Amino acid sequence: RSNPYQASLLRDSVRRYLQLPADQTVLILHAKVAQKSYGNEKRFFCPPPCVYLSGPGWKLKQEQIKARDLGEAGFRVCGYMGLDSMGSSLMETQKLSFEEQPDAKGFSCAKALYISDTDKRKHFRLVLKLFFSNGQEIGTFHSKLIKVISKPSQKKQSLKNTDLCISSGSKVSLFNRLRSQTVSTRYLSVEGGAFIASARQWAAFTLHLADERCSRSEFPLREGYIRYGSVVQLVCTATGVTLPPLIIRKVMKQYAMLDVDEPISQLHKCAFQFQGSDRMYLCLSTEKVIQFQASPCPKEANRELLNDGSCWTIISTETVEYTFSESLACVREPVSPVPLIAALQLTGGGDVAMLEVQGEYFHAHLKVWFGDVEAETMYRSPKSLVCVVPDVSAFGSDWRWLRYPITVPLLLIRDDGLIYSSSFTFTYTPEQSCIPGQQVLSDVPQDSDKLLDSIHQEFTRTNFHLFMQT
Repeated sequence: RSNPYQASLLRDSVRRYLQLPADQTVLILHAKVAQKSYGNEKRFFCPPPCVYLSGPGWKLKQEQIKARDLGEAGFRVCGYMGLDSMGSSLMETQKLSFEEQPDAKGFSCAKALYISDTDKRKHFRLVLKLFFSNGQEIGTFHSKLIKVISKPSQKKQSLKNTDLCISSGSKVSLFNRLRSQTVSTRYLSVEGGAFIASARQWAAFTLHLADERCSRSEFPLREGYIRYGSVVQLVCTATGVTLPPLIIRKVMKQYAMLDVDEPISQLHKCAFQFQGSDRMYLCLSTEKVIQFQASPCPKEANRELLNDGSCWTIISTETVEYTFSESLACVREPVSPVPLIAALQLTGGGDVAMLEVQGEYFHAHLKVWFGDVEAETMYRSPKSLVCVVPDVSAFGSDWRWLRYPITVPLLLIRDDGLIYSSSFTFTYTPEQSCIPGQQVLSDVPQDSDKLLDSIHQEFTRTNFHLFMQT
């Protein structure tokens, strides 16, 4: 643990941070699969990997650099993105220049990344290196694993091969490519609360499988894999804007197939028919998203003729988010590796309650903090930290006599004061035994072993709660 003087200074800094968080967030969006290039061709990743920079900490950090380096434009954020483990060749990395959007987020995308057939890996990660234009390194950030495929599967998918199937509740991107021309690619996106077809930016949508027997107002969601003919709903992950219930159809040679019910696979062509409509489909017209009425096929009742703008390609997407704050720290080292918390596991209770923090990119220079209270922390592995849960009296001696719970955010803090926030919180609830004049566990047998065991179980069950905010 930190020495008392350092701990006191750090605690003051954490209190200031908790009152006015100045976080810096790096968000990477990318497809879950990538099609391999063969020979001299370059099959650029579609949709292209995107990076968003958000949070008030970026502007604060840039102002600090601007004040220090007078007259220089050294505070702009720059970057490079490429594939992991590919050496130092700049030919295979792409430079990123960030532009500020109306919502104050920085945005950039890597449109020219691809994987060649000389790379024999089945999976890889993208690597993002960020720095300020004065040369100061910010850090290195990794995407999630991306699966390499040779081409979209044309045969009927089996649920045994779940890698390529798309499950309810997963995130997808939809794009349209007129006459198979790369330059004509448009991505379904959301702008100003409306759906648009953008040539530059794409949105990730949560694809929900719905119960088609219920009305639109109820719309209960179901688990399982998405099949053609299913009723689905698309919800934008960034804005929450939702399309009406849609029936997803398989597309073959510009026809919507009405009698196909096989599982949907990555990079399949599909169409979205508005439920309850007369052959109306989700369609794009330049940058607008409209409804298009398909034509019936006289010779084959199980087909409907679509136009180019109604044929979409579907692909699963991933999102990884890194959040840190260097506003109160004198940070000379890169902020990476930025730890990611995935789950919490509580064991024990009372004076020996232990919390295991599970995730990625942990190291021995991290401490777990419960709000502004440092916990005794032990490094177990890059995926696990274990800490002693601080006694509730650390948050104030009077708290024991209060009847309401206290919830504190969970933070990870590096030795140099760099703060990594998380979406997890920890809640203490009052013990009955701490309320003066109240009799505790009056219905518990007075046998000592049973009494102690009951107290232990009750304390563990009711006095700690772990929450992940959504």
